[in-house]
Amino acid sequence: MTAALRRYDPPSLSERLRNAHAMTRPLMLEIIDHACRRFTSPGQSECSTRVMRLVDAGAWTDAALALMALELPLWQVRRIAYDEGEWHCALSRERELPDWLDAAVEARHADLAFALLSAFLEVRALAVDVSRPSVPSVRHVPDTLYEPLACDNFG
Repeated sequence: MTAALRRYDPPSLSERLRNAHAMTRPLMLEIIDHACRRFTSPGQSECSTRVMRLVDAGAWTDAALALMALELPLWQVRRIAYDEGEWHCALSRERELPDWLDAAVEARHADLAFALLSAFLEVRALAVDVSRPSVPSVRHVPDTLYEPLACDNFG
């Protein structure tokens, strides 16, 4: 596990977002500091600069969307909806699948930026929990009933 993932503490950041009433610059910088690995990567300086300009301007929703585009390039916003005083946000890797087949990550909050960032943190927590190699592997499980059989027809 990398140092960036070890220092990420999803429950506390998620809890703080859930209980917050208004986004602040320090809270956004804490999210960037604790949950973002690509933000300071070489070659990402233009995107990182754009996110910081949006944070400085107080454009929290745009900053959240730009941060998600930078940090989660394989994930897309599947749905944003406002219902009964709350914003519902769903992020998905397979946006073209029907809802009932898709394993989207959903979050909700009274503020749109918080809903987006909550879904972002949920995806980051999933990434920490599921450690996958870059190349899929199949584990060989020996079958006790397996017996080699010759199928040649010499007749």
